[in-house]
Amino acid sequence: QVQLVESGGGLVQTGGSLRLSCEPAGRIGVIISIDTVGWWRQVPGKQRELVAEIPKGSSGTTRYADSVKGRFSISRDTARNTVSLHMSGLKPDDTAVYYCNADITIAKNALPSTSNYWGQGTQVTVSS
Repeated sequence: QVQLVESGGGLVQTGGSLRLSCEPAGRIGVIISIDTVGWWRQVPGKQRELVAEIPKGSSGTTRYADSVKGRFSISRDTARNTVSLHMSGLKPDDTAVYYCNADITIAKNALPSTSNYWGQGTQVTVSS
């Protein structure tokens, strides 16, 4: 079984920085490809919102929520199948659980099978 695992969350003061990482775990040997990867966040009582996403290849467009443009940067290490979210200029409004999401194609019974995966989330807390 394949999972997505986030890391790097924590407590930081206003104006501080954090770097979140998302990488596959489990039976990574069956992974054929990982499509667009998105970082989402959710605050209790509110809908989950897309923070940033990065395409699989160079032909796509990296996107950011208006609220994080200029402060957050998403990057991808294709060789390691890792996607990072560099967050700077953090504000208390950035406090949330951050989730990684991607469509992953794996080899299942010798055939490609694509499913959508969510990580378990990592807490980011920004103190004022």
